[in-house]
Amino acid sequence: MLKPITFPLSLLFVFFFYPAAAASYNVASYGAKANGKTDSSGAFLKAWAMACGSVGPAEIYVPPGRYLLNQAVRFGGKCNNSRTMIRIDGTLLAPSDYRVLGSSERWITFQGVNGVFIYGGTLDGQGSSLWSCKAAGKSCPVGARSLSFVNSRNIVISGLSSINSQLFHITIGGCHNVHVRGVTITAPGDSPNTDGIHVESSRDDCISIGPATRNVWIENIACGPGHGISIGSLGWSLNEAGVQNVTVKTVTFTGTQNGLRIKTWGRPSKGFVKGVLYQNAIMKNVENPIIIDQNYCPHNKDCPGQVRSHNKVKISNVRYKHIQGTSATQVTVKFDCSSKNPCTGIALEDAQSSCANVGGTASGLVQPSSCL
Repeated sequence: MLKPITFPLSLLFVFFFYPAAAASYNVASYGAKANGKTDSSGAFLKAWAMACGSVGPAEIYVPPGRYLLNQAVRFGGKCNNSRTMIRIDGTLLAPSDYRVLGSSERWITFQGVNGVFIYGGTLDGQGSSLWSCKAAGKSCPVGARSLSFVNSRNIVISGLSSINSQLFHITIGGCHNVHVRGVTITAPGDSPNTDGIHVESSRDDCISIGPATRNVWIENIACGPGHGISIGSLGWSLNEAGVQNVTVKTVTFTGTQNGLRIKTWGRPSKGFVKGVLYQNAIMKNVENPIIIDQNYCPHNKDCPGQVRSHNKVKISNVRYKHIQGTSATQVTVKFDCSSKNPCTGIALEDAQSSCANVGGTASGLVQPSSCL
């Protein structure tokens, strides 16, 4: 029986306060139908245009019910105000036919916005038909990400649920000051590439952190099944930007393939990972609780630099503290680093280890004896 991926997420969170006089725009007033059958995309865009044009704080309200957004929708433009709340008491539905959105990359996109607060509601990506297509080995589109923020500032996502996304559930790219709290992500454990939250330039993983990302704080997560929390994959291109200053605290992994993972392609790259803290993690029957994989190359394709003598992404100053629980395999910790550009500054406390081409220190209870 398939189990869902469900987790609350808390990143540094601040409240936006809205005065009682904030202008309110009900999507039903602009033609939205709560029957789950009528395309309400136009009504949502009209409500956004009105809120965006408001000279003061504004609210877009979605009443209870099921609202079909039967096309890719984009909310953007330079608004007259810097605080718009979108309060959702209903469910937004993607089209059930995956071909409608499958090649669109994104379903709901906020681009170039400032001060948007999404509160409550459910996004249903209805991705099962696309997953079946992929499982059957047919020619299928890549799929659409459910909710994306691109080149935006001062964003708050609170109390939102996302289920059955075709691809990634929530993506944040090129953004500043994004705060996420109380988000629940649900999808079958074998649904392909349905990463919960993906941050880049600011898979099947609960949370994945892509290139050009810095200053990330992740806390109070329950993850499983799936591929755990991943930094990467990184190093696809030679001049790729790096990842730095990442903190992951108070996490529970249950039945995942990986726990705390850093993965980089087996290709030449000038990228880097530095300044990472993993603290207070509990593993429950996890296959690879702690893993650094610098030879990531699914299906052994597109990895011309997998020869171990090549320079790869530089990984340094990564600290693991108070990691405990059970492993589904005999190897609890595995570091597979580049021999040409070894991992450095790796600090372990209370962990089991299996290492290659890594230097650093170990302290506390480490069983069996550390390789550091």
